[in-house]
Amino acid sequence: MNDSIARAIAHAANRMSETATVEETLEVIVRSAAEALPHFDHVGIGTKDGEEPMQTRAASSDLVRQLDDIQNTVGQGPCLESLQGTEVIVAPHIHHEQRWPKYVPSAVAIGLQAQLAVRLHLDASGTMGGLNLYSTSRDQIAADDITTAALFATHAAVALGKAHEVESLSHAVATRQLIGQAIGILMHQYSLDEKSAQAFLWRASSTSNVKVRDIAERILAEANRAGAST
Repeated sequence: MNDSIARAIAHAANRMSETATVEETLEVIVRSAAEALPHFDHVGIGTKDGEEPMQTRAASSDLVRQLDDIQNTVGQGPCLESLQGTEVIVAPHIHHEQRWPKYVPSAVAIGLQAQLAVRLHLDASGTMGGLNLYSTSRDQIAADDITTAALFATHAAVALGKAHEVESLSHAVATRQLIGQAIGILMHQYSLDEKSAQAFLWRASSTSNVKVRDIAERILAEANRAGAST
């Protein structure tokens, strides 16, 4: 790997580490990948939850979404394979490709010439997504591009994992604050001590099979409506 590519990846890693939310991180990953891998014309990130279709979470162009949609529709393609656990899928001269007979004709028809898909994962988190690189201007994929994409994906997975942790922590803090407000309202409305109000909230969640956070939101919303009407 030459020095310019190494500098590009280092710069990309710094940019990714400065983001706050998962969505911001995904957008920065796509933009940075486009800069670090200029031989690819279109870049996207897909994620998949269980049996649900792949979601295009960030894309450098509409063509990415079109190609991802084709793979979802026919149920095959490099992106889906990366999300199922294959580390790197290399598909140069894709018009000759035999691995995805339902995908290739439609993809070639809208301009695809080569494709590279790389799994984003951390050991503790499993597959987090797939980095999808599409070329519409050349049908070859250089060995250096494969190496660069794999290294870039490692940095991207670390940044994405950090963003998920921060977002989960922020969500947990917000949930605790919301529940605390709801307990305070119950204490005031029904002259309960904190322990009894908390037990009331947990029983309501258990008997109704509704999350505690959702019940707390309802209590807060009702209190706000009552306050607004007085």
